[in-house]
Amino acid sequence: MIKSLTSAAVLLFTLSSALPAMAADDVASLPTKPVLTLQLAKKIAAAAAAEADKNSWPSVIAIVDDGGWPLYLERMNNTQVTASALIAPEKARTAALFKRPSADLENAINNGRPAAITAPGFVMMEGGLPIVVNGSVIGAIGVSGGTKAQDSQIAKAGLEALKH
Repeated sequence: MIKSLTSAAVLLFTLSSALPAMAADDVASLPTKPVLTLQLAKKIAAAAAAEADKNSWPSVIAIVDDGGWPLYLERMNNTQVTASALIAPEKARTAALFKRPSADLENAINNGRPAAITAPGFVMMEGGLPIVVNGSVIGAIGVSGGTKAQDSQIAKAGLEALKH
């Protein structure tokens, strides 16, 4: 066991030393992008939850990063649709990966592009919105629990937190 670990370490060192190192100028010229933090995700979710509370629309609010990976999920008390805990994160994931509202896919299907339904693993329901900062999608919010108009209103209220 130790011999195989030693051999693996020697091989890894040999391979890594054979790779060219990036010059500092190359690293400095790499593009940068804004990143959605947990702190900002919680701020967005809090604003969305406040809108849901104000209107007595208990919901599930999910925030994902730009790769569609979960950062934050809140299931409010008395959320009427149990499946919303699964649907909200998928609405957010859909909006993040398509870089547009999840409603755009629903609308495509409803307006003559039924092939959109074949996109594997996406939720084509209104309520998912991308989170955009300086023109870059850094994540998305997904809301589920009410009507599609209610879900969208709650998600939009969450995005308003970016302006304050």
